[in-house]
Amino acid sequence: MMMYGCGSVRLRVRLLTGLLVLCGILQARGAEFKEAQQRFLAGDYARAVTLAQKTLADRPDDEDWQLLLSDALLATGRYPEAQTAITNALARNRWSVRLCWQAREVFLGNGQTEAAKELPDRIIGMVSRNPRDFNDAASLVVFGRAVLQTGADPKRVLDNVFDAARKADPKLRDVYLASGGLALDKHDFALAAKKFEEGLKQLPDDPDLNCGLSQAYAPSDTALMLASLETALKHNSNHVACLLLLVDHAIDAEDYEESSNLLNRVEAVNPWQPDAWAYRAVLAKLQNQPEAEQTARQKALKFWPDNPRVDYLIGLKLSQQYRFEEGSAHQRQALRFSPDYMPAKAQLAQDLLRLGAEVEGWKLAEEVQKQDAYDVEAYNLSLLHDTMAKFATLTNRNFILRISRHEAEVYGARVLDLLERARSNLCAKYGMELQQPTIVEVFPEQKDFAVRTFGMPGNPGYLGVCFGKVITANSPAAQPGHAINWEAVLWHEFCHVVTLQMTHNKMPRWLSEGISVYEERQANPAWGEHMNPDYRRMALGDELTPVSELSGAFLAPRSALHLQFAYYESSLVVEFLVQQFGLNQLQAVLYDLGEGVEINTAIEKHTVTMQKLEEDFAAFARQKAEQLAPGLDWTKPGPEGPSKSATNFYSLTELAVKSLEDKEFEAAKTPLQELIKLYPSQTGAESAWAMLAAAHRGLGETNAERHVLIRLADQDGEALEAYRRLMELGAGAKDWPAVSLNAQRYLAVDPLVALPYRFLAQACERTGETDTALSAYRATLALEPPDPAELHFKLARLLHQAGSPEARRQVLQALEEAPRYREALRLLLEIENSNGTEPSGT
Repeated sequence: MMMYGCGSVRLRVRLLTGLLVLCGILQARGAEFKEAQQRFLAGDYARAVTLAQKTLADRPDDEDWQLLLSDALLATGRYPEAQTAITNALARNRWSVRLCWQAREVFLGNGQTEAAKELPDRIIGMVSRNPRDFNDAASLVVFGRAVLQTGADPKRVLDNVFDAARKADPKLRDVYLASGGLALDKHDFALAAKKFEEGLKQLPDDPDLNCGLSQAYAPSDTALMLASLETALKHNSNHVACLLLLVDHAIDAEDYEESSNLLNRVEAVNPWQPDAWAYRAVLAKLQNQPEAEQTARQKALKFWPDNPRVDYLIGLKLSQQYRFEEGSAHQRQALRFSPDYMPAKAQLAQDLLRLGAEVEGWKLAEEVQKQDAYDVEAYNLSLLHDTMAKFATLTNRNFILRISRHEAEVYGARVLDLLERARSNLCAKYGMELQQPTIVEVFPEQKDFAVRTFGMPGNPGYLGVCFGKVITANSPAAQPGHAINWEAVLWHEFCHVVTLQMTHNKMPRWLSEGISVYEERQANPAWGEHMNPDYRRMALGDELTPVSELSGAFLAPRSALHLQFAYYESSLVVEFLVQQFGLNQLQAVLYDLGEGVEINTAIEKHTVTMQKLEEDFAAFARQKAEQLAPGLDWTKPGPEGPSKSATNFYSLTELAVKSLEDKEFEAAKTPLQELIKLYPSQTGAESAWAMLAAAHRGLGETNAERHVLIRLADQDGEALEAYRRLMELGAGAKDWPAVSLNAQRYLAVDPLVALPYRFLAQACERTGETDTALSAYRATLALEPPDPAELHFKLARLLHQAGSPEARRQVLQALEEAPRYREALRLLLEIENSNGTEPSGT
């Protein structure tokens, strides 16, 4: 018995020792795999391949290593080798759903689309037959991805499959990559950001999750996008998806040299990355290099000859550069490769809508929405289509105007009149003959404007956008509380119509915006951007952007002020070019751009070298800045307090503001008059002109107030309060031309209030401008005033004087509102007597 007991102990010791050895082996193997995986995540793909191949030589059935090997081979562009590896792995582990999903990715990378299509059904079948064998988190993620390929409801997959996987294993990175990736695919960027942020709480250093987060931020917040990219690249400097996102960003900034350098980095990692070659094709297209473009596209399609993503990506980037004709052609090619490729179909719909091909565009948008009900962008477009179906359409020979029915009735004719004046002026000036009507769409809701323009709500800083043949704009109703001159906006946008069509949409953003802002000032000195204290400081500091880099200033401005300065600086470049070299040379640059000549080459051909131009322009801009109120001291107050200088801009302004607040109107006049003497071009509600007018009004000095307001109104295109007060003062003085002028100015900012129409009608009645008075009264009625009877009566009186039979209907409407309206009754009798009939119904 004792011997038996000793033997039993020895057996137990041997078993325990064996278990300890086995645990040690498993721990060592786990550590080896973790090291290799970290190598992979850090971008050391070659080392990951070496370690995986070495391990699989001894343990060919190890699923984790099989997956890592194929991942690393794909990452380095070794697509045929990846296919061999995954095929061998599946032969050994045919029941692995993870290997099946990986095989799908590998087969697609090698153009084996039919083989790839079979794998989601295979995965679903295996899980359905033996669900208990596949209830781990990793298998659930694969199952969710597979059912999505068969058209499953994305929300149910997110809630019931991916969320279950997350609860089962909160540290599994694939859960967050799958959830966030799904949200990105559906343009639900807020949800995508949430999912990637959840993952980063568990795995803060994961470069793939940081890259996903940057993609979620890309459409809305460039600064956060770049910060996430920086974090990702800190952990993996070879992260191809991050580098490609930077390429995308650099192309938008028209920094083609940086784009090429980044693509070189991608090529060093993966010489056959399809997206990278697609971007190279885009760069070649934008630089008018057709042979390089064709070569790059062919290389992008080397391993997958009918890959729809290649043409989709090329087309997308061309359209983002406003090259919609070429972009739509690539989307059509992508759909020839794969008729159900939703990204291409959705982008083609947007391209067509921006080209004015609305029937086909809306039809495609509807198809996308029906086939993918969860896609946020497609859903937004479907709602917008329903909204726009209720719009009015006003047309003439040159324009198709879509605008809400209410706004069409109030000021639709004014919009068409403004557009006709812009067309007559700008087409003649630039020698451009437009071949088709321009479509203009005006939206009373900012969100609808954003969806029509960008595909998604947001981007509140934009007032209007021109695609070349189509203009979209916010109406004054979309900007409550903000005085925006809609006439200046539409003039600006129509100028884009001219220059974009002259260049076949092949012009840099800075030049396009610069010409439009410049032409605003030419059309009306009170419009557009002008030198002001902020711009003066920036121009004299180090914030002028070199001309060759100006488009980048629009992409990621440090603030709203910096964005506005980019517009102003661009317009100064145009002003400089016209002054120094003449409008004809600017036109020659535009025509060269249309032929595909690169911008710097075109400018140098018709002016001077870019280096000299940048030097001369910087001097021009600084001189402009120095000429702004040179007699003022522009020193900003420091910690020691306000400047003691008697001519300090900030001290004089502060003194004037305080005096007005204390109702010391006489005292306020002294600093304000000094400011006006030294800075007469100042505009804005807080300008010296506006404050001096308030001081005069406080003192009852009406004539002086009017004189000051006239100066302000002449140079400020958005001075609503000045226009209103001048209408009042003009009416009191019976200065009807002044009343009419300021009513028109008011309506150029806010055409949706009755006050200016009443003043305009009154003034035009007095000056005999019957048609304008009639239009003003009709607009006032459309605004549903509290006293419609009086307006109907006034309309009837004017119409009767003009001999219009409509007078009778208007006077009857007045009596319908106010049956005892004596003047209306007398007018009705007069109308009936003039017609030789007896009045009826009275």
